[in-house]
Amino acid sequence: MGVYFWIPCVARGGDYLLALTDLPTCPGLFYGSQARDGVLSRMRIPGGILNAQQCRTIADLADQYSTGCLQVTNRANLQIREVKSEIAPEVWNRLQELGIASRRVEVDPIRNTMASPTAGIDRQQLLDTRPLVKAWDDYLQTNPELSELSPKFSIGFDGGESVSIQALRNDILLAAEALSTQSEILFRLHLNGDTGILIQESQCISVLATLASTYLEYTKNRPRIDGKKPRLRHLLADWGAESYLERVQQNLPFLGQFTSCTFPKNRQDTCSTKSEFPCGVGILPARLIDLSEKSLPNHRHLGIHPQRQSDLSYMGIALPLGRLESKQLRNLANVAQKLASGTLRLTPWQNLLISDIPNSQLFEVKQQIADLGLHSSATRLDSCLVACAGSSGCASAATDTQSHALAMVRNLAQKLTIDLPINIHFSGCQKSCAQHQPIDITLVGIQIERGHETIEGYDIYAGRKDLPFGRPIFPAVSVIEMPRAIERMLRVYQRFREPLESFGEFFDRQAIDQLQELLSTENRN
Repeated sequence: MGVYFWIPCVARGGDYLLALTDLPTCPGLFYGSQARDGVLSRMRIPGGILNAQQCRTIADLADQYSTGCLQVTNRANLQIREVKSEIAPEVWNRLQELGIASRRVEVDPIRNTMASPTAGIDRQQLLDTRPLVKAWDDYLQTNPELSELSPKFSIGFDGGESVSIQALRNDILLAAEALSTQSEILFRLHLNGDTGILIQESQCISVLATLASTYLEYTKNRPRIDGKKPRLRHLLADWGAESYLERVQQNLPFLGQFTSCTFPKNRQDTCSTKSEFPCGVGILPARLIDLSEKSLPNHRHLGIHPQRQSDLSYMGIALPLGRLESKQLRNLANVAQKLASGTLRLTPWQNLLISDIPNSQLFEVKQQIADLGLHSSATRLDSCLVACAGSSGCASAATDTQSHALAMVRNLAQKLTIDLPINIHFSGCQKSCAQHQPIDITLVGIQIERGHETIEGYDIYAGRKDLPFGRPIFPAVSVIEMPRAIERMLRVYQRFREPLESFGEFFDRQAIDQLQELLSTENRN
């Protein structure tokens, strides 16, 4: 028997019925998708920022219609799994009133707009991107024709924060840069790489709107790919970035003044003359970094950090695998409202922050966080633990990644401690949905044939070399053998690393035969 949802839709003149069979593969809030464990609803939270009232309402929703378990995603969404009953129309209306549901149902499945979780409070930021996030979301809400784009269409804004999102995957990224010759902050446009185009803050939404509308025209003239709408990467493969930008410039004459910028031969030089930069702008050397060179800062936000606002700090709280019980969310909202500004910030690393904490209240906040069974340490094995939905929620997964990841960290926590953050990523298949770039340890789920039976296991990789997962270290390790294999890797790292050397850096600099010898010796100990 199907599950149905009554969806309030002002644009269509009233409610309409959405059957479970209509649910798309890329979920939103109104348009959930069928998973192995029930319907999955994903709530877009532009920029990842929630107030206390919104948090309480979301917790109530999870309790009433699901199992009370929420999960922060790698785009700073909140998702509710195992939705099994019809959600009443007045609930949808309430969510829209509180600003945690799209005003236009059609654009609901489009991916969440990403920004640094420390936007507006980061001491290193060049510009507060929160107004741009809101302006772009407002544009989406008033232009429902963009629902014809792939729901995976993604936008990111980086304001130069220390907690950067530049290394995270977005179709379009606007990254703030300071000019050496002026006090103005401009945004560099990235389309799966640097375009060399610099844009003024006031022009960002116009540029994004034209990029989106040009992409929309492309989709109208292209067939679906494996039954899905063409993604922006398909446009770039067909047209090339230069041709795409030429079409965009036809509707944005001001964009042309920036397109002739090229980097100097010496990337550490600062250019400020028109002979070097025809557009007359220079770039601070600190900003001349390829996105591929930037590591994932998946731990920099954890712990207590001073804000740019005097006498205030934020606290980054670890959520193992992004999991959050409704009771915890409700209590976190209460802590934030009582002892801070009432604001929670979700992160693309599946954790969250409480911001605007008076320094005099930090001890009390930390104690109350501990009372909820949570912590803010970056040096626990569950702090930077990432896993996809696994076989319990996804038909593509070969292994139950979530339970295996949690069991592994519980096992290892009894045997060793770490003093530097280590990112451990469990992926149930080759798609690597949970984390798109290798950094420290990646485990890819496989089925292993042993005698007359098939068992779950993992291929284990380490470091950032040999994309997409890192360097192969242990092939075809069973679930039972897996914790011991990870323990050996951690102990070799701790014994032979350089001071302050990260796990990924250590494994990347070792010759593979030397690594295997060290791991073999550790196994005999």
